[in-house]
Amino acid sequence: MYAVFEDGSRQYRVSEGDVVKVDYRGGDSGARVEFGRVLLFADGTDTRIGQPLVEGMRILGEVVEHPSTKLYIQHFRRRKNSRRLRGHRQPYTNVRIRHILLPGQEPPIAPPPAPVPPTETPATTPPA
Repeated sequence: MYAVFEDGSRQYRVSEGDVVKVDYRGGDSGARVEFGRVLLFADGTDTRIGQPLVEGMRILGEVVEHPSTKLYIQHFRRRKNSRRLRGHRQPYTNVRIRHILLPGQEPPIAPPPAPVPPTETPATTPPA
């Protein structure tokens, strides 16, 4: 099962569990993100192609992190004593795709985290 959605004039092909690099979005790690501009959905023989969008479909994701890498641009002209070094850091957001929802579907409710049972220490017997 996969879907193609549009975000920021780019198209992304995703499946559940994929991590996608999209333009920067505010929000802490773990924040929910929803993409509503779904262009195509395919699941075996069920293929839905939007004209231009598939009505009611949405993709839910969660922010993983906000990494950034610096790109260096260097210009060098030989024998001219001319060099230039510039850097550019483009912010972006990594999003993990959690659910691809068909029209009318709701995301499954995540079960609450199971409580960790306390570890029992063996009772010490006083020396006789």
